[in-house]
Amino acid sequence: MLVDPNNPFFDRLWVRLLCVVAPLGWAAMEFSQGAHLWAAAFGAAGLYLAYALFWQRGR
Repeated sequence: MLVDPNNPFFDRLWVRLLCVVAPLGWAAMEFSQGAHLWAAAFGAAGLYLAYALFWQRGR
């Protein structure tokens, strides 16, 4: 895994939310500017973080 979801750094909900929302927000900004490749890259990073920090963490 690229991110360890069980690291104590991610214990607080607001930290996990910020780590997911920041790249997704940046992807939206890149998409609005027409940089679709960067939007896809940041969108994929945000979705991966959501999966790792919310889905894998619960297991």
